[in-house]
Amino acid sequence: MDAPIPVAVLGATGMVGQRMAQLLDRHPRFQVAVLAASQRSAGRPYAEAAPWRLEGECPADLAGRTVRPVDPTALPAGVRLVFSALGGGVAGPVEAAFRDAGHVVVTNASAWREHPSVPLVVPEVNPDHLRLVDDDLEAGRGVIVANPNCATIPAVIALAPLHRRWGVEALTVATWQAVSGAGYPGESAWDMVGSVHPHPGDEEDKLAREPLKILGAPGRPAAFPISARCVRVPVADGHLVALHARLRGAPPVEPCPVMGVKLYALAHNTIR
Repeated sequence: MDAPIPVAVLGATGMVGQRMAQLLDRHPRFQVAVLAASQRSAGRPYAEAAPWRLEGECPADLAGRTVRPVDPTALPAGVRLVFSALGGGVAGPVEAAFRDAGHVVVTNASAWREHPSVPLVVPEVNPDHLRLVDDDLEAGRGVIVANPNCATIPAVIALAPLHRRWGVEALTVATWQAVSGAGYPGESAWDMVGSVHPHPGDEEDKLAREPLKILGAPGRPAAFPISARCVRVPVADGHLVALHARLRGAPPVEPCPVMGVKLYALAHNTIR
């Protein structure tokens, strides 16, 4: 258990892949063994194939690594854990190939989030959903585990204690999301400078569905309506999320502790 776990990063040259590589570099429990990307990047040094778009510089330990192709046969023996930063257009079949080859794939893409046998996990909220893959892991088979949309994560962290204590009956969500969330090249500067972009991609669809899977029991999503409105705004980083929840129970008017903060019943028809 003291030896670091060797991992591979798929889609390592994009913005999400760069962030994964940055966070995994010199990690106490993981060791980046493979940086993989498309054929146009494979065979090149990582620093050359991935023009650095994050703060700071490309991690020195990774800069000279040769980028490998995104192919299960390109992984050395002993690398079973794979972090996927692949784009949504290619992630599904590629991640399935790694799973079928026996790898544990942790994906940031949306391709598998709604699949009933794939855990959609926020560790602080629903780690118990990982039991959906227990049998496959114990048998040595490959699995896929997904993380949610970027705006879903803070939303469910705030909602989880309310849902456990009182039960959510209905939810209205509004988000104002930074341009970095669209990746690179992402949104056109001419679209964003001095303007906003409502209904960006399928952000609203994700936010209307994913919290139900996370807040429900493993294999049994929660059942309450969600109305979502998402807007891309000309800010580099950071998303703002506003939640309006109707609860089954009746939170008291006096302060009560919820996840270390104080919840107030603002009005009978606002939070109840």
